[in-house]
Amino acid sequence: MLPVFLLVFAAIASPVLGQFVNGRILEPPVPALCAQRKIHEKYGGKGYYFSWLEQSTKSLQEDWLGSRNFCRMRCMDVVSPDTKAENEWIKSKIVAGNQKYIWTSGRVCDFKGCDRPDLQPARVNGWFWTAELKKFDPNFNDWSSSGGLKVKQPDNREFKQGGPAENCLAILNNFYNDGVNWHDVACHHRKPIVCEENEALLKYVRATHPELKV
Repeated sequence: MLPVFLLVFAAIASPVLGQFVNGRILEPPVPALCAQRKIHEKYGGKGYYFSWLEQSTKSLQEDWLGSRNFCRMRCMDVVSPDTKAENEWIKSKIVAGNQKYIWTSGRVCDFKGCDRPDLQPARVNGWFWTAELKKFDPNFNDWSSSGGLKVKQPDNREFKQGGPAENCLAILNNFYNDGVNWHDVACHHRKPIVCEENEALLKYVRATHPELKV
């Protein structure tokens, strides 16, 4: 179980919840955009959107929260590659698309309430998939064996070098000559977007807007 505070992410209809710095919020779905959402490929019963495959978003890059909001407004969320099979599939799409990196919904638990013993140390046990409200499977991860400091990820490199904490999870495509793997990255960096359909958001919009074909 995650801390109760994380339930704010599940409050789909309320844009005032899930508050972030500078007054930014975790956006609720926009029914019209959900009905018009573009699906490039399907895998495991879910539809996926790759920003570089669409002309209108070919050059679009967003920070971690901006990426989540772009997806959420369309009844999707940033990808959560929580199984080896899905992770490998997503990595193959990054390579095929010649992309340097993408965001995932992964984030370290750095909010009030994250000081629980089972989430410590946070950089090891405090990672969770925000789109799914669940901790990482202790039996599966794809952290790189290297990075900017040439040590195993997550390394919180920027923070150690005087910058912001690396609280968000990205997949990097051989950025450090280390293959295609997970890296902790400061959340303000901008990256292309990969969305996957989010069943909770879809159910909400279907229930509140039955006239729409979502």
